[in-house]
Amino acid sequence: MIERVKIIIRGAVQGVGFRPFIFRLAKELNLNGYVNNSSKGVFIEAEGELNRLKEFIIRIEKEKPSISIIQSFEYSFLDPIGYTHFEIRKSEKEEEISALILPDIAVCKDCLRELFDPSDRRYLYPFINCTNCGPRFTIIEMLPYDRQKTTMKSFKMCSDCEREYRNPEDRRFHAQPIACPVCGPQVELWNSRGEKIAEKTDAIYQSIDLINQGKILAIKGLGGFHLIVNAADNNAVRNLRSKKHREEKPFALMFPDISSVKKVCEVNELEERLLLSPESPIVLLKKKKAANEIKISELIAPENPYLGIMLPYTPLHHIMMKFLQKPIVATSGNLSEEPICIDEYEALKRLNGIADYFLVHNRPILRHCDDSIARIINNREFIIRRARGYAPLPYLIENMIEENLIAVGGHLKNTISLKKREQVFISQHIGDLSTFESFNAFQRTITDFQTLYEVDRLKFAGDLHPEYLSTKFLREQKKDYKLIQHHLAHIAACKLENQVKGEALGVSWDGTGYGFDGKIWGSEFFFIDNETFQHLGQFRKFHLPSGEKAIREPKRTLAGVLYEIYGSDIINMPILKSKFGEVELKLLVNQIGKKINSPECVSAGRLFDAVSSLIGITDYSNFEGQAAMKLEFAIENGIDDFYEFEFQSNEILIIDWKKIIEGIINDVEKEISKGMISAKFHNTLCEIIVQVAKHFNMQKVLLSGGCFQNVYLLERTIKRLKDENFQVYWHQRIPTNDGGISFGQIAAYHLKNKKD
Repeated sequence: MIERVKIIIRGAVQGVGFRPFIFRLAKELNLNGYVNNSSKGVFIEAEGELNRLKEFIIRIEKEKPSISIIQSFEYSFLDPIGYTHFEIRKSEKEEEISALILPDIAVCKDCLRELFDPSDRRYLYPFINCTNCGPRFTIIEMLPYDRQKTTMKSFKMCSDCEREYRNPEDRRFHAQPIACPVCGPQVELWNSRGEKIAEKTDAIYQSIDLINQGKILAIKGLGGFHLIVNAADNNAVRNLRSKKHREEKPFALMFPDISSVKKVCEVNELEERLLLSPESPIVLLKKKKAANEIKISELIAPENPYLGIMLPYTPLHHIMMKFLQKPIVATSGNLSEEPICIDEYEALKRLNGIADYFLVHNRPILRHCDDSIARIINNREFIIRRARGYAPLPYLIENMIEENLIAVGGHLKNTISLKKREQVFISQHIGDLSTFESFNAFQRTITDFQTLYEVDRLKFAGDLHPEYLSTKFLREQKKDYKLIQHHLAHIAACKLENQVKGEALGVSWDGTGYGFDGKIWGSEFFFIDNETFQHLGQFRKFHLPSGEKAIREPKRTLAGVLYEIYGSDIINMPILKSKFGEVELKLLVNQIGKKINSPECVSAGRLFDAVSSLIGITDYSNFEGQAAMKLEFAIENGIDDFYEFEFQSNEILIIDWKKIIEGIINDVEKEISKGMISAKFHNTLCEIIVQVAKHFNMQKVLLSGGCFQNVYLLERTIKRLKDENFQVYWHQRIPTNDGGISFGQIAAYHLKNKKD
């Protein structure tokens, strides 16, 4: 099957023989398409067999011209358009050279070689960098990118650095963060009272000793603080969980090198490329089943078959990992859902009671930037959290409205996006706006983006939900704004990202979004074309007793689902009597019956929660999506059966899940395994999408929303739709969760409700 890949490469890739190299490689692999230069980088489009395209992607980085430097490498798979040969096209001439802010880039190989060379003047200097690597986004005050407009302006260059900076033949020529042990930033080790214990290399050595002793270290890195402990030390990991109030949510790990990762996890070629890429994100990898010599505490990711793993990406991390030679927990230096700390004195206050020691430095960080999270799905990169390494690279769009826009996103996993001409700049991950720190970061980011990109006369877009703080912000600021329905934004984001033309069926499933009718949506089907949209269908409703509390207690959602089928008779159901006391269950039934704090809901995410409770996997969620994750991880392989379901045609199509729940109850009574029930439930959801696609008979199907972070659901739905000859699209560079909502708000801004 022929596929097309679009690649954008930025960095030192022009005037170095890059286009001829791409031409020769494409011809060798029998690919068609083109390569050209523009002011924004090198553009490549290539069509061919999937395996050849995968080889193309991997070999570009492995075999590129030696003088070239790749600072970002983004690719997306799109529909083939029938190229008949490969060519080098003329460079694009643009009236305006767009000033781009590059993301922070992992330290390059040349700097690493110097870092560990005892004869080099930057030996073990934790701020070594050159034009090919190091900080950008987190130190820039404003464009153009010049040292005097970065946080390095207070460090006066020594004569040696000055000579390198002024020499056009040196790889540090105009490297704005250039520094060395004589003139650059330095590290210090502080105790929890902020008293200096050690400095420079000695501070790093003592930090390594403290990690080995089981202490919790807060380390100031590139875009903020990490909290670090020894990943093999159960007591240290348990202590960190307790102090951070993070009961079960997986911790990210940093490994010394790729070979050590391969001893613990399964790593394919694309996953290895991603781990070693300049973006250097956290990559979700499947754990190996067999025991190995590298010990990882079971408390890192309880009952989870995956680990989130990254490699060292700053010189400081490389020095520490070289001497530690063991994996460490490297989780965000924050309290739950807040932005990470970026200032050492702020960290002393906010991380008080968590960190035992602080390894800090005096290079100011202007804006927070978390680690990005990604995985490989269906041989494609799938960005889950877009931050360090990616933000604020723009997404290029065509034929959009002329207005410049800022979209303020949703409430959870918030990002903001700015549209300027044909580019959309997506901010770094901001998080849950409920906290004071997050909401301040949200407001700062909006101001920051307007300043950085010098955009005025802006219009705004936000979410329809009246209680989202991002929506309230628009109202209070009296901006010129338009509100976009949450699930429509998801679908529009998927359509724009995949450059889908014409009509499509959008499937938008997640946990919660505010519907046009004021109810809680989350299982939506939309018609969408280039100008209009129409809401086509959703699940049958059920109640969420106690509202938000039901999200944390899936057994409450289960009670709401069962009440919708059996009414007050649920008071005698053994499954609920086993989960609630008699009095509590009576109160619950009364609450639902009288519709007291029991909002109506059609959320697919909440249906996952109810099934997870129904088959005895979990009654409580310690973090968003935990019940659904546990249900996914329980799936037994090799099951193709699914449960019955029904459609009801009303003003819109209603998918009735009654027979699904009855089928599951029947299987539970027969003592069918949880793994088989979970597989049948997931298969049922895939069949629902296939049958709805057949019902509306639209060739193109878009999949978006947080539910599609579920790998089994996403991959099986893609396969089933393709089996039935539908064209299916899902996210790659834009997060499928609410991190993509701001991009979707811009994509949907111009759409008009279809009137039939």
